Amino acid sequence: MSAKITIIITAFREAATLGEAIDAFLLQLLADAELLVVCPDPETSAVAEDYAARYACVRHLVDSQRGKPTALLQGLRAAAGEIVVLSDGDVRVAEDALAPLLAPFADAQVGAVTGRPLSTNSRQNMWGYWSHFLTDSAHQLRLQRDQAGEFLLCSGYLFAFRRALIRDLPPDALAEDAVISHRIAQQGYHIRYTPEARVWVNYPTTYADWLRQKVRSAGGYAQDYVSSSPVRMRSAGREARAGLRLARKFTHTPREVWWMWLLFTARLHLWGLVFINVRLLRKPFAALWQRVETTKGKLD
Repeated sequence: MSAKITIIITAFREAATLGEAIDAFLLQLLADAELLVVCPDPETSAVAEDYAARYACVRHLVDSQRGKPTALLQGLRAAAGEIVVLSDGDVRVAEDALAPLLAPFADAQVGAVTGRPLSTNSRQNMWGYWSHFLTDSAHQLRLQRDQAGEFLLCSGYLFAFRRALIRDLPPDALAEDAVISHRIAQQGYHIRYTPEARVWVNYPTTYADWLRQKVRSAGGYAQDYVSSSPVRMRSAGREARAGLRLARKFTHTPREVWWMWLLFTARLHLWGLVFINVRLLRKPFAALWQRVETTKGKLD
């Protein structure tokens, strides 16, 4: 891949994990790549400034703390690369993730490429089991759709796209990865999936945090930016049909059957909250985008 690459990491109050996120990219950066860290708070900014002082390829941008879409747009406007890679300050990409993520862009019809999130949580408790089932289900669906040449959604934890295809972002978008994916597909470009581009993620460990995260992400698909799109991958109905099929392959013990039943109950609760808060009440961005504390620790 000869085009210049810009990596954008957005972070907020993630001083404890940002260094690990940056280091993972620095180990595999190409000579013509730059890394932009967009964050507002002093503690996280201090980490970014330290890296910028030590590495010429790293720059720190102070955002206005008006939400992730605004921070991403600031990074996009400062980016020099033809290909932009997006990730977060509380995840860690695998040491060999960047090359497979960029390889599909050799095809001029490829507009975006997504990596594969993997859970760091233990599968031996309910929260970890839920995270492993949901990430594995997403992997299976993306793999199937990629092989069939169908539209698929990028994961905000790690994906890349052609910068020229995205000029702006709605400041209240709850799922900016979904907005970018749909806009790229609507321009006639393909989205590819490279499961070799792995990224390690901490998932919530309380029900309150699980709901905060999922209402935000699923709520993005109920916003007009995505729901009005002619291309589809995700909805409550699609999720239920695919989930039942995949659940049979993922449950092996009575305890896991119980956890799976609880997960389906929780997803019904989730979609009900999405309908009420996003579609019916149309709550503002600030009320729906809430910090998820239990995902912010060091990654194992």
